[in-house]
Amino acid sequence: MATSKRCNVSSENLTVNDVKTPKIDINSKVDLIIQSKKHANDVFDVLEYLQSEKEKNVVCAINGCTKLFSTLLERGDLYVGQLPKEELLIGGDRSADEKYCMFIRHRYNGCLELLLEHISHESYQIKESALCALMQFASMEGKFPLQDLDWSEHYSFPRELIQAVVERLLSQEEDMAVLISRFQEYLDMVDVRYYVMSSVRENVGRVMDKTKGAVMPIYQNNVFTLLSNINMPSQESELTNYLVKQEGRPAEHKRAFERLWLGFLKYKLPSSMYKKVLVILHDSILPHISNPTVMIDFLTAAYDVGGAISLLALNGLFVLIHQHNLDYPDFYKKLYSLLEPSVFHVKYRARFFHLANLFLSSTHLPVYLVAAFAKRLSRLALTAPPAALLMVLPFICNLIRRHPACRVLIHQPSAADEACDDPYLMEEEDPSQCHALESSLWELQTLQKHYHPDVAKAAMAINKPLSQQEDDISELLELSTYELMERDLKHKQSKTVPLEFDPATQLLQGSVGVLGLNFSLE
Repeated sequence: MATSKRCNVSSENLTVNDVKTPKIDINSKVDLIIQSKKHANDVFDVLEYLQSEKEKNVVCAINGCTKLFSTLLERGDLYVGQLPKEELLIGGDRSADEKYCMFIRHRYNGCLELLLEHISHESYQIKESALCALMQFASMEGKFPLQDLDWSEHYSFPRELIQAVVERLLSQEEDMAVLISRFQEYLDMVDVRYYVMSSVRENVGRVMDKTKGAVMPIYQNNVFTLLSNINMPSQESELTNYLVKQEGRPAEHKRAFERLWLGFLKYKLPSSMYKKVLVILHDSILPHISNPTVMIDFLTAAYDVGGAISLLALNGLFVLIHQHNLDYPDFYKKLYSLLEPSVFHVKYRARFFHLANLFLSSTHLPVYLVAAFAKRLSRLALTAPPAALLMVLPFICNLIRRHPACRVLIHQPSAADEACDDPYLMEEEDPSQCHALESSLWELQTLQKHYHPDVAKAAMAINKPLSQQEDDISELLELSTYELMERDLKHKQSKTVPLEFDPATQLLQGSVGVLGLNFSLE
């Protein structure tokens, strides 16, 4: 119920000569209400400050209300049970104490409504204060329930209050990321986390069904921000932190977590969000899902988005293949299709080759597949920037080291002595049909004449027998053109570079005379 505007307490009513500032006024009224029931009507003045236009007044009022209603809750001054409408309190045969408790309970409900509205306030300080006050009231309601508990209930948790807070945090019009990060403190509590997960799942289902699954960037970003702040415990011994003390139920928490994510990911997401989800999928989501293979539909849909999202989707599929025995025969075919010229120029290049190196690390891959990757990378290397080449060339050499049968690409008899047509089909999407094993890595020999000396030196590695030990490319993954230039500029020459065999004599004699003449004229 909205608060009654019995009087208008605002900063405009306080003159310069007034002794009581809003903060002092609020605190004095709160103390009076706590001390005596005859001052109960002063609660209207305190609640009026909650609607002030001045930030400081609102924050002081929030603190005052937190102290007031926490004390009254602990003292048992709020009506417990189904609260009658306030209009019915005038008559009836209820005692004065009972009417007082009902009156305070209505004021408490009005305070909660105002605090929930303030979660969407333009001032972050008011947002944060309101959120903390609501969670304080949730804690107090857990200790001093306002509802009659059923005999089967082992504890009381303010589900409705938490649900209302979650609904405000999951705004459809405003980015609530900063406030949600503040809310993470409470998500570390087992019971809060459990009921937040249940509330989010219900909210997502209701909102997305209402919009028929249409993409809602602001709302879905708020949901993802809240979900990504939920850290599931891996062991029952970690279930120790509670807002309201109760027995931990890890199995129920795991089911709630799984249903929450599956309910969120079944709807179409904004393109930018697929990447955010996929980055945390294998570490923060899959380990807590009983049957991770249910994510196959989401990963397949994410792959169809293209670009970096496709790569990250393959990362999730790779985890399912190796850790959960998922049969996905097109995995390497899809990875092969991602090798495009743009892969050397995008910001996710380092992650791409880190994962590609992981995917191709098995020595049990068929030779034709490894040869196809080596050949395609070699062809793409012809137009790659130097910084990328210094990483790609060792990458190709590592592939050949793992699979000695691919050495035929370096020592192809027909390509060594005479020019011939390359049988490799660059446009073929199927690595088994591209005829890579029939070709050679002539591109690497071409790169031995590259204008950058480091690239030419790296390409010459194939002229010698490759060592058994693989090259470490981890430090080269993040190498940029700027870093490459800086490294060359800082490089100290071991010896002086000869500029001319015969020393120049009288080369600038004519110029010196001219300069001297000009100088004397001036």
